[in-house]
Amino acid sequence: MTAARLVVWRHGETSWNVEGRYQGQAEVALNARGVQQAQASAPFIAALQPSRIVSSDLGRARATAGALAERVGLPVELEPRLQEINVGEWVGLTNAEVFAAHPDFAEALFAGRDARRSATGETGAQAGARVAEALLDIAESTPDGQTVVAVGHGFALRVATVFLLGLDYVHNLTLGGLRNASWSVLQPAGERWRLLSWNNVAGGA
Repeated sequence: MTAARLVVWRHGETSWNVEGRYQGQAEVALNARGVQQAQASAPFIAALQPSRIVSSDLGRARATAGALAERVGLPVELEPRLQEINVGEWVGLTNAEVFAAHPDFAEALFAGRDARRSATGETGAQAGARVAEALLDIAESTPDGQTVVAVGHGFALRVATVFLLGLDYVHNLTLGGLRNASWSVLQPAGERWRLLSWNNVAGGA
């Protein structure tokens, strides 16, 4: 079995998104705008007629998934492998703070090279591979011809998508960063996946 369509949906906005803080796998709730974004996006994703909703178990993703679940009457299945990249000791820090303390990381980031997010965190490739594996398992356990929605986190979903497309990590800069509550649509194409649309957002979201 393989789903006919995989929709990846980033969670709505949080206060740490606004402040530019590294969230990683910390529990940071949606802010009021994030709740509105999830509710605004849900009708568009519902129109794709999903048969399953699978979400990261972090609260901001679960709350986003819940907006769709209420509309379509489906349960939300939790998948911890969809969590954001583990940033270890950098949780709560801003880009400016991380870049000042680790200029080598900043240089690697802007050059498209991979780097570990603190001594206790993951590399981008590790996070992307983890999420890509989860997405493949989700798609393959969904009946043929059906659409499944996977709710997760911006960076990890972007790198995972690059891997599903058969590209290397360096190509993650080719795709724009996922906006809060944006959804993207992929379709199986043999051993790889085809990207049908990217970074869609509801009007005003």
